[in-house]
Amino acid sequence: MHDLVIAEEIVREARKYGEISSITVEVGDLANILPEQLENTLEKLTGWKIKILKKKARVRCSCSFEGNPKITARSHDVVFFECPKCHKIPNILEGNEIIIKEVNLK
Repeated sequence: MHDLVIAEEIVREARKYGEISSITVEVGDLANILPEQLENTLEKLTGWKIKILKKKARVRCSCSFEGNPKITARSHDVVFFECPKCHKIPNILEGNEIIIKEVNLK
């Protein structure tokens, strides 16, 4: 259900620009939706051509590690991750967002 809420918000934002033919959306590794799930929901909801860009996550840990986190589990709307060096939960620097990158009009 949350995938529909996320997709509807993207559609609302994109439609502010006019009549849409296609859209490009960036989905971070740590976003609370799978890129494929978002793509399918947007296609069903709009009929637009959808392009999904996947963004690698970057984290910083208290152990001094900075880089890609180790994703330990993923479910419908949650991602579990840890520092690959010390296994603590690091701070997210990037890669947890869902961003509209491009909107193409008809």
